[in-house]
Amino acid sequence: MLYRYPLDLQLFAGEKTEKATPKKRQDSRKKGQVAKSQDLSGAVVLLSSFFTLLMFGGYLRERLVHLFTDVLTNRLNTEISISNVMSLLMKYGIQILLMLAPLFISAIVMGLAANMLQVGFMITGDPLTPRFSKINPIKGFKNIFSMRSLVEFAKSIFKLTIIGFLVYQTLWGALAGISKLSEVNIEKSFHFVASLTLNLGLKIGVALFVLAVLDFLYQKYEFEKSIKMSKQDIKDEYKKMEGDPMIKGKIRERQRRMAMQRMMQEVPKADVIITNPTHFAVALKYEGSQMEAPQIVAKGQDFVALRIKEIAKENGVITMENKPLARALYQRAEIGDSIPADLFQAVAEVLAYVYKLKGKVK
Repeated sequence: MLYRYPLDLQLFAGEKTEKATPKKRQDSRKKGQVAKSQDLSGAVVLLSSFFTLLMFGGYLRERLVHLFTDVLTNRLNTEISISNVMSLLMKYGIQILLMLAPLFISAIVMGLAANMLQVGFMITGDPLTPRFSKINPIKGFKNIFSMRSLVEFAKSIFKLTIIGFLVYQTLWGALAGISKLSEVNIEKSFHFVASLTLNLGLKIGVALFVLAVLDFLYQKYEFEKSIKMSKQDIKDEYKKMEGDPMIKGKIRERQRRMAMQRMMQEVPKADVIITNPTHFAVALKYEGSQMEAPQIVAKGQDFVALRIKEIAKENGVITMENKPLARALYQRAEIGDSIPADLFQAVAEVLAYVYKLKGKVK
């Protein structure tokens, strides 16, 4: 026996399967929600710092030696007073800043560059806005044991494992040099320790940079997933941007009615109504002192044409049947336009006849 169960497809209507629209992305960006890896910025800063130490090692060594030489040779016998201490602090503070300037500058520049490459230029205060939902203990408890927290925990363990392995490998490889440090002078010891530190730092920086690039790809995937929209979300956004189609339709209908009313108010002022006689009606008006040529003040087809003729009859406006002229005027000119030049002769004959009839009436 075959059983059939009804399936409500509306259950899937709210499933977020569509890519985010440009407006959704812009709104998320205004809220500070972007694809960004904090690890990438840290890895770039760490790597750039060790490269700076590698390039400016001689400069740093010279400054450091000069600083200690000045202290040990020239300042041990200096009289201690408030003015002398403040002067020394100012002098040595400036020297330390000059010594560390390359390191600080490279760290700041590369940190900004890493953030700019990830998210571009962005200033928003929305993430700093206080929200009571952030201190909700239930929500906080859920965040602790969420999938995202587990992924971050796994990433931290993996990074510590990689760093530990690199430290062990580097130190084990330099074990022979470390064991001989007691037999060499201070300068050689300092050179060995500095080289070992730079070597280890560069290895760790490269490893963290590779992991950070992978983390950025993962963060980008998670961000794209988080801003996905359902088909209903896209429809609602379109309605907000373009307006509700029903409301826009009502507005257009009301505009048409108002335009129709204004047009019908001009019919009593017309000199003549030219008809098809049933399908088209065109109302013409001509004032020699104000117009260079007759103008169309109203026109219509079928029901509108019938209404124009009724209003003309009620107000004593002469109606004349001329099928070719009525069709040509309706199709080739709009309300408020002057008649086409090639129709001057035909319209002039009609107006002359109308004025003649009006003279007879008078």
